[in-house]
Amino acid sequence: MTVVVACTELLSDFMAAAIANNWQQASEVFDRMSELELDADAMKRKLRLHLPKSLFMPMDRSDLLNMLNQQDRIANRSKDIAGLMLGRKMSVPTGLEEQMMEFVNTSVEACRQAHKAINELDELLEVGFVGKEVDFVENLIRELDTLEDHTDQIEQDIRHRLFEQEKNLPPIDAIFLYQVIDIIGEVADLSQSVGGKLQLLLAR
Repeated sequence: MTVVVACTELLSDFMAAAIANNWQQASEVFDRMSELELDADAMKRKLRLHLPKSLFMPMDRSDLLNMLNQQDRIANRSKDIAGLMLGRKMSVPTGLEEQMMEFVNTSVEACRQAHKAINELDELLEVGFVGKEVDFVENLIRELDTLEDHTDQIEQDIRHRLFEQEKNLPPIDAIFLYQVIDIIGEVADLSQSVGGKLQLLLAR
């Protein structure tokens, strides 16, 4: 998850470069994101291969694999956003720049919050998933839910404002802009899903 966060955090730098039409810088950021996404893939494969199959694991193996898969998808989708925008040199419509940056930054913050929750997993194991540590993690997950709700609100507003500008944009550009908006929202959704998987572990 640390590698996933490092990859996703670069999305803010990428969007800033794209808004400035600095495609050289955007390309450099994308290359770094690609490296981190590959690192995350390699770690995922290694974890899958070495995760014990013992019946005496402190939690269900399939639950951990599902959580791992959701984490990996965050990095994948972050890179997808950058790749799509870079490939088409997509510009953000005038007047939407500040809100797009807020949207990206809030989605990145949701990823960071999921990371905070995941980082508590070792402490949860030590206390046997009971006590104050559980309350602490559940509070982190509630904060994550709030962040995801906020990204939903920003996404709805951006979609509305983009709709108002649609007639002034080439149709194909508008289609791809909506796609980018969808994927940015998905980064926050996937981060919330990681928190949800952890919450399931707490419930068991």
